[in-house]
Amino acid sequence: MPRAQLTPLPRYPFACELAVRVTDLNYGGHLAHDRLLSLLHEARVAFLAARGWSEPDCGGVALILGDAVIVYQGEAFAGDRLRIEVGVAETGRAGFRLAYRVTRADAPIALAETGLAGFDYAARRVAPLPAAVRDTLEGMRDV
Repeated sequence: MPRAQLTPLPRYPFACELAVRVTDLNYGGHLAHDRLLSLLHEARVAFLAARGWSEPDCGGVALILGDAVIVYQGEAFAGDRLRIEVGVAETGRAGFRLAYRVTRADAPIALAETGLAGFDYAARRVAPLPAAVRDTLEGMRDV
């Protein structure tokens, strides 16, 4: 079965560091897949906050996760400091894709992407992104 393929972005305009905790390990003794997804969520929240946004209020619209892809390149262990870089891979009328590069002391751990959409929780449907959000995200892309 073929693996998912992700290509690193030319640049990632945001980065944060997060530690792998003992509770983030699986029975194999390394970072569990569900815990990596949680760390990506933390990085995404920090990326949004750096712009004055949040998942419940991204410039006037809520965000909802539509999909996630992770391609592992190495292992991470308890006590490791992971650098999680975040960039904008794609933008659209009602959503965008964030790309992540996860490293440990310059050793690759994973590439990942998440697709997010504007969402109207009252109407329970996808909502367009505000123009200011789209413009800001588009300005962070290397097209």
